Amino acid sequence: MREVAFIKQNKEKWLSFETAILNNDLNDPDELASNYIQLVNDLAYAQTYYPKSKVITYLNQLATKAFQKIYKTKRQDTNRIISFWKTEVPLICYQYRKFIYVAFIIFFAFTFIGAISAANNAEFLRSVVGDSYVDQTIENIEAGDPVAVYKSGSNWGSFIGITINNLRVGIIAFVFGVFLGIGTLYIMFKNCIMLGSFQYFFYEKQVFWESVRGIWIHGAMEIFAIVIECAAGLILGASILFPSTHSRYTSFKLGAKTGIKILISTFPFTFSAGFLEGFITRYSNIMPNWLSVGIILITLSIISYYYLIYPYKVQKQITQIPVPNVT
Repeated sequence: MREVAFIKQNKEKWLSFETAILNNDLNDPDELASNYIQLVNDLAYAQTYYPKSKVITYLNQLATKAFQKIYKTKRQDTNRIISFWKTEVPLICYQYRKFIYVAFIIFFAFTFIGAISAANNAEFLRSVVGDSYVDQTIENIEAGDPVAVYKSGSNWGSFIGITINNLRVGIIAFVFGVFLGIGTLYIMFKNCIMLGSFQYFFYEKQVFWESVRGIWIHGAMEIFAIVIECAAGLILGASILFPSTHSRYTSFKLGAKTGIKILISTFPFTFSAGFLEGFITRYSNIMPNWLSVGIILITLSIISYYYLIYPYKVQKQITQIPVPNVT
């Protein structure tokens, strides 16, 4: 069958199913399962005979939405909270993976700009973080502990204060996405410029490795989570700018709902980063290299796996398993 004929033959069925999912009209598990099986069969057919067609992307997205609906509809013993992080969020991350990739590209670009700016202007860092912070850091470097700023205060006090601040930054980065994504980009720019210029400052003072050992023990999860939260903000902004086949208001509601789920998914990582900064980072200067590097690699691997690799594995289940048991 020619691709045009295939699309013409099934277009009305796909649009009807998409509308039903969007409006939450499929409350019959048997009907949902039946429609899902047909959809997966159409997806498999398209992948076989039209491997480069855009219809595959559309059917993939529709199958993801249907799969999420099934997991909400079926009666299961699995805790709802567990299924949220185990299935729902990874599927959302797969569906909106391009936003995550774009967020990381922007993150690296802004951070690079910060480093280059600091390299070409000795006073740039002071204009970003203030004189007192820079002077304090210089004193810490001269005292032999470049990241001593992370070791002030009590363990619990640091943990609570840092975690609350990081949660605030993440929420603001997402909410500011309502300004067509520009607000999110501003928050990202501000934080990346600070990160890039500060890391160059340590490099210039010849204590770059010491700073990496200290900052990135907690920073691996903290910074990664902020990038994901910015991706959620970009999704919110894009839902307003590009409503596709939906009304702008409906698209905004979908974008907000999706973004909030991604935002919430980062909270455990933000808490973990706060715990590491409050209880572990302060001992970085007395840790052996293998331990500090090990913590950095392990934490970075965990969060990277969850947002960049695991979503592909969950998505793969959709095409391999026709439908979960919904009866």
